[in-house]
Amino acid sequence: MRFLPTEEQSDFTRALRSLLAAADVPAAVRAWADGDRVPGRALWSKLAGTGLPALAVPEAYDGAGLLPLELSLGFTELGRAAVPGPVVEGAAVCVLLAELGDDALAKRFLPGLVAGGSLATLTLPEGSPYALDADAAAHCFTVSAAGALRLAGGGGRARPSTDPARRLSLPRAAGGELLAQGPRVAQAARTAARWARLLTAAQCLGTGEALLARTVVYAKQRTQFGTPIGGFQAVKHRLADTLLALEFARPLVHAAALSLEPGDVAAAKVAAGEACYRAAMTALQVHGAVGYTQELDLSLWLRKARPLRDAWGTPAQCRAEVVRCHGPADSGT
Repeated sequence: MRFLPTEEQSDFTRALRSLLAAADVPAAVRAWADGDRVPGRALWSKLAGTGLPALAVPEAYDGAGLLPLELSLGFTELGRAAVPGPVVEGAAVCVLLAELGDDALAKRFLPGLVAGGSLATLTLPEGSPYALDADAAAHCFTVSAAGALRLAGGGGRARPSTDPARRLSLPRAAGGELLAQGPRVAQAARTAARWARLLTAAQCLGTGEALLARTVVYAKQRTQFGTPIGGFQAVKHRLADTLLALEFARPLVHAAALSLEPGDVAAAKVAAGEACYRAAMTALQVHGAVGYTQELDLSLWLRKARPLRDAWGTPAQCRAEVVRCHGPADSGT
């Protein structure tokens, strides 16, 4: 199994990183949290120009094919830059519609999502009942436990999030347009939920990397007793442990993208989510009191760590899935 990216994959991630570095993403995140969607939508349009959304769409609908590894590499960059919006949910919608095999539905929605002209969000039986950024999405899809796919309205009862840029609300499925129903919808929803979990793990990985990088820079600059705090053994060990956790998670995310097996995806989500949360706690401790301030850009990543860790499968849920898929075989005794 190859864990090193190809030259083409490396070029793609470098292009994404360069684009995001040139954009004022922190300003877009703060605007998104305040309800101003314009900078975030403009950023997503630029990302669509790189072909990122096309990686979750078949070629027949203006996509590049279903490419989970390339997409997870791209979503690591989105996490590293703290890109706001229902990006995971939008990709999951693309997978859901592609898996349904309904040509009319696919042609109706997928080209617009590939072009970046519209955002979509969704709820699935295997995820949270709350839709992310339903008020900002052009389309809010919901799949019921009975296997009914509907277009739902937003504006339902809101739920606060640790991350101000994550707006959660209960979609109004009742009365929404029925798009499809039956066992094929339920199967497509399970596949879409698995992709959503994988891409959230990739986001966790990128978020953790950004937190660690900023913390290392701060540890080299901040001094105590005339010495950079990065020279203290306790700080070194904390940073090293955080790096090890992230590097341990990286091949699990890549392996999950290659296999898309439920147990592999769950294992990747556990490792990346916990590593991201560890990076946040390390960043907060090393930065000290300044780490709590909202004015510091660091807070944009700190506030994402826990919601991303728990989105599309909490650690407990993912561990249970790993045990279910990879637990010891029944010996019959």
